[in-house]
Amino acid sequence: MPTFETLLYKTEAPIATITLNRPEHLNTIVPPMPDEIEKAIGLAERDPEIKVIVLRGAGRAFSGGYDFGGGFTHWGEAMNTDGRWDPGKDFVMTTARETSPNQKFMAIWRASKPVIAQVHGWCVGGASDYALCADIIIASDDAVIGTPYARMWGAYLTGMWIYRLSLAKVKWHSLTGEPLTGKEAAAVELINESVPFENLEARVKEIAHKLARIPLSQLQAQKLIVNQTYENMGLASTQTLGSILDGLMRNTPDALTFIETAASQGVRAAIEKRDGPWGDYSQAPPERRPDPNHIIEP
Repeated sequence: MPTFETLLYKTEAPIATITLNRPEHLNTIVPPMPDEIEKAIGLAERDPEIKVIVLRGAGRAFSGGYDFGGGFTHWGEAMNTDGRWDPGKDFVMTTARETSPNQKFMAIWRASKPVIAQVHGWCVGGASDYALCADIIIASDDAVIGTPYARMWGAYLTGMWIYRLSLAKVKWHSLTGEPLTGKEAAAVELINESVPFENLEARVKEIAHKLARIPLSQLQAQKLIVNQTYENMGLASTQTLGSILDGLMRNTPDALTFIETAASQGVRAAIEKRDGPWGDYSQAPPERRPDPNHIIEP
């Protein structure tokens, strides 16, 4: 069993559970998390005792998305040359199969076995992109799912927001960046279901065990045909364009000012400036934010 830095991997046949485990940082995405998720999915795929995979986050959030406090300095020379952003390296890293974080997270989509995302707390930015790669998404009612990067510093990555929502809804959220609570996300069918937080783990476990009663090859056949239909709709080309645009939008003059504010005044100051006029995400009233007492023990 490999040792992971950013997650925990546990099996209790027929279910494998992958828990993002950076709770003190809201499970934000930094290296080597994308590689480790791909590796953990691979472990579950190769384990003949496993039929269903559950993906969740420890602490009070599923994940706060990519960590941008220092720009992308934690990706080192993979994206920078002489300490400055290198657009050539960015393009290669974010589109190449072996290096793209996006492609690592797509292991969730590519897995032949069904994956259930158990979402609570914050599920924002890049975290929402990869959570939506799961086959079934169950969220707590007070979870917050959104892409604040729609306003600054990014573009859709996996494209799952586009493929899961109606045209009217995806246009709205892609242009405004407005988030959805778990209950709202279920109502518009971005996700499958939302439940009160105290019922979340039990509901996910119930669904996982129901799926596990179905022959594995039957589950795999059904997942394959649905996934292939969406692949035929141009999913791969959408993701390529998304990765390229994401790199460009992280390096416009406005985006660089955003990062400079985060570096000099703190991430909170940058976020307040971005989201304050909208009154959402961390700038929302308490009833529009996740309950900080809702904690998943790793």
